Amino acid sequence: METILTILIIIASVLLVLVVMMQNPKGGGLSTDFGSPHQLGGVKRSNDFIEKATWSLAGGLAAMSLIMAIITKSPSKPKAGDTPAKTEQPAKAPKK
Repeated sequence: METILTILIIIASVLLVLVVMMQNPKGGGLSTDFGSPHQLGGVKRSNDFIEKATWSLAGGLAAMSLIMAIITKSPSKPKAGDTPAKTEQPAKAPKK
């Protein structure tokens, strides 16, 4: 399960980077990079798609990261009644 989540997190991260790099800070976005606006549904629709993809990938990445953190547990501290497997005894002083 952890391996699958790790692979999904990596894929979502790479896709998020690519989607963010497609965005144009001046508002042109995907439609200005790939030809006429009629091919991709117009400027407004392509910008909406890029924005929804960005938010969806970011939300999915956050959710998968939280799930991964819950699934992978840190080593627990020994309880009061538990005895450690190997206990080190202090060295005894030699008798005189």
